[in-house]
Amino acid sequence: MIHAGNAITVQMLSDGIAEFRFDLQGESVNKFNRATIEDFQAAIAAVKADSSIKGLIVTSGKSTFIVGADITEFGDNFKQGESAIVEWAMPVHEIFNSFEDLEVPKVAAINGIALGGGFEMCLVCDYRVMSEAATVGLPEVKLGIIPGFGGTVRLSRVIGIDNAVEWIATSANKKPAAALKDGAVDAVVAVDKLQDAAIDLVKQAISGRLNWKAKRQEKLEPVKLDMLEQMMAFNSSKGVVLAKANPAQYPAPKLLLDSLQAGVSQGRDAALKIEAEAFAKAAITPQAGALIGLFINDQVVKKASKKHEKGAHPVNQAAVLGAGIMGGGIAYQAASKGTPIIMKDIGNPQLALGMSEANGLLTKQVERKRMTPAKMGETLARIRPTLSYDEFKEVDIVIEAVTENPKIKEAVLRDTESKVRENTIIASNTSTISITRLANALERPENFVGMHFFNPVHMMPLVEVIRGEKTSEEAIATTVVLAQKMGKTPIVVNDCPGFLVNRVLFPYFGAFDLLLKDGADFQQVDKVMEKFGWPMGPAYLIDVVGIDTGVHGAEVMAEGFPDRMKPDYKGAIEIMYENKRLGQKNDVGFYKYELDRKGKKAKVVDPTAYELVASMATTEKHEFDAQEIIDRMMLTFCNETVRCLEDNIVSTASEADMAMIMGVGFPPFRGGPCRYIDQTGVAEYVALCDKYAHLGKAYEAPQMLRDMAANNKKFYG
Repeated sequence: MIHAGNAITVQMLSDGIAEFRFDLQGESVNKFNRATIEDFQAAIAAVKADSSIKGLIVTSGKSTFIVGADITEFGDNFKQGESAIVEWAMPVHEIFNSFEDLEVPKVAAINGIALGGGFEMCLVCDYRVMSEAATVGLPEVKLGIIPGFGGTVRLSRVIGIDNAVEWIATSANKKPAAALKDGAVDAVVAVDKLQDAAIDLVKQAISGRLNWKAKRQEKLEPVKLDMLEQMMAFNSSKGVVLAKANPAQYPAPKLLLDSLQAGVSQGRDAALKIEAEAFAKAAITPQAGALIGLFINDQVVKKASKKHEKGAHPVNQAAVLGAGIMGGGIAYQAASKGTPIIMKDIGNPQLALGMSEANGLLTKQVERKRMTPAKMGETLARIRPTLSYDEFKEVDIVIEAVTENPKIKEAVLRDTESKVRENTIIASNTSTISITRLANALERPENFVGMHFFNPVHMMPLVEVIRGEKTSEEAIATTVVLAQKMGKTPIVVNDCPGFLVNRVLFPYFGAFDLLLKDGADFQQVDKVMEKFGWPMGPAYLIDVVGIDTGVHGAEVMAEGFPDRMKPDYKGAIEIMYENKRLGQKNDVGFYKYELDRKGKKAKVVDPTAYELVASMATTEKHEFDAQEIIDRMMLTFCNETVRCLEDNIVSTASEADMAMIMGVGFPPFRGGPCRYIDQTGVAEYVALCDKYAHLGKAYEAPQMLRDMAANNKKFYG
């Protein structure tokens, strides 16, 4: 054994070829944490000291290659400031350089996932062989940063500027065919041929049949394009990248482009210094803090879901009650992920609508070449439409998705319970009605749970799993596991009106109504909130949700939380409803909807909407300061999120933030409402609540926040 460390071993194979093997002990995956980097340096020193080594293959002892840097260690490093981050990064560059500079040929044998620092490790090798099962890429921009272990420098020299910008700016994970086409890897082979192929490449390099030194030299020198060619490459790239990523919201892509442009005309070492400085600039942005926090929160949510696996019973057959758009979407989602599902309704026209929804979604997959016609046929065959309960004795879980009316739901749930086995789980896809209340209609309330999908089902990643007062842990566990199997992210919440997401969303709509009452222009409010980062402003959002749905939800919320969700005036949303303006459902709401050239509904200004808003306003229409609009909208949203934590509706700030991002499109670069409060400063946020407390209870700071401010606490350390 040439080197035996906690993360890396180096041992001789034959013919002077050694295996440089990453296998981080005590971890399920390889990653570049402090321990690995230290061991990396020691392993390189051991290779340098052994003159019998003529070549290296770099392998992994795990099913993945290297998943990247250890994100959990970033926080401490990034708190040190820009210059300290550069000082941290440069020694890591020196270690990677010392491996690249070893005077022997090196081949990476990429057996599985090689992302971020893992792919940067591959790039310091002279050749790269990729298994058919592997994935490579540099996803750092998704985290609000840029590659920091030499990825921008080496990739631009290996695959060219245009390709490097596309790879890094999009954070795309690349499959073998794409990686080979762009020249990021030198060969793709079957999984069982990977090591032999890597050894063969090393042998060819040792024998001189491959000029590995020339291959390495390309990465040490400036990119071989003259200044005019460079300028053309970057001008076209900037146009594409910056059109998709607003630098004010996502600064990393612009920092990436600036770093690349400054570095391509430099040698390796100077270019790496430029990369380190750009990396540091990105790392200290609040967006990086928020996006890295999201990545960590995602792991928290996944771990919370994983805990339920042992308590779940298998779901080999599901059923959905109600074959509307929602029922058809649920059936499609289950079937497309391999779960057979019965779709029941009371009439053939309804069943036809549900099957049409599923068929339409599958047809789009085929048209986009994401699915073969044969696969579409198999998926549709997993959906069995029916008018009867005849097959329900086979069903492990029933998802009720009928009209959002408690009396209708109770009748359907009672009927269903009498037709299924005693251990069948029944889940309601209600968006607002209390699970505990609905359970009163059932003989076996322990088998009843909420399973709230968001519309459109195939696009929205979140599923709220709602625990009623009598819901069993087995029912929760089974529903969580099914949601995961359906490709969704489940978050378990406790029962209350609106559960978590809608309970938080309705005070936001209440704040919107109050702004209009005080003379705000709804178009200005929309523009301000979209600039803040929301995918659509509140007027457009309620039109898309459906104004009738909004009014119904507001009534439920007002009954549940009258102190802060029952206004003493008639709001603009209710006035729209009374005037039969339902939003996109009937093409008139706050906006009018007309088909554009592509046949999609586009919003246009409607003077009638302004007349209706003016009828409820107590102040003449005027322009508000943008920050006041943001504060008034966000305070109610964030305060209700905190109240849900206070009331134990949701267990952790991580889950609350992820729910808001996945459920209603909270701006990801702001990290969620709890992260937003942290980045505002808890004490400063409480002071803002006090400033607007005269507007009503929804604006008053929850006691949890006052306590946190008094004790200098944050949601995230």
